[in-house]
Amino acid sequence: MNRKLAVIGLVGAVLTTLSGIAVEVLVKPASDVSDTMWSYPWSSDAIVPVSILYAGFHLLVLLGMLAVVRAMGSRGGRIGAMLAVVGTFVLLVAELASIPIAGQRLDDTGPQIVGPVFGLGVALTAVGLLVAGLAVLRSDDWTGWRRYAPLAAGIWSFLLIGVSMTSAIALGVAIYGVTLCVLFAAVYPHQSTVSSEPQLRARIDH
Repeated sequence: MNRKLAVIGLVGAVLTTLSGIAVEVLVKPASDVSDTMWSYPWSSDAIVPVSILYAGFHLLVLLGMLAVVRAMGSRGGRIGAMLAVVGTFVLLVAELASIPIAGQRLDDTGPQIVGPVFGLGVALTAVGLLVAGLAVLRSDDWTGWRRYAPLAAGIWSFLLIGVSMTSAIALGVAIYGVTLCVLFAAVYPHQSTVSSEPQLRARIDH
């Protein structure tokens, strides 16, 4: 089950990466939408299906984050990873909340509310992955390059908070997607420690 969740998350991460690149390379150069609009670089009509699509990406990533939770060998690691799950869910909600305000300007009430929700989602994800990443480094449950994957994803998620306030947000999202690809690839070989711990205790007690 854990490997299936990791694969689902990897699909979401790949799609996130490709969408960020596509927006940066194709959509932004061809856009005639003002960057003072919430929908930029998309039109107010296009942002509706795009937001739904992005929400779907977040759902896939959320399922992948559950694999990260299950792969953590310590309570602190699981708490951190679960915080990243919550952060990803907040991002999903923020995408859907973008639909009713598709035609509004950045200084309108709607964007002033939804914008910080995106920021909250990224911040929760960053803190969660940083906590999980530090927990992994303190343990010997993950080996090789996989040990650094959660922390790397957490560091970039933290940097993304600042990047999201600039015109490089699409590129920042693409890099975020790459770090998630690495994270889910690292998680793939791990079996769930959540289900295995009770079995281990049973064997020891026996």
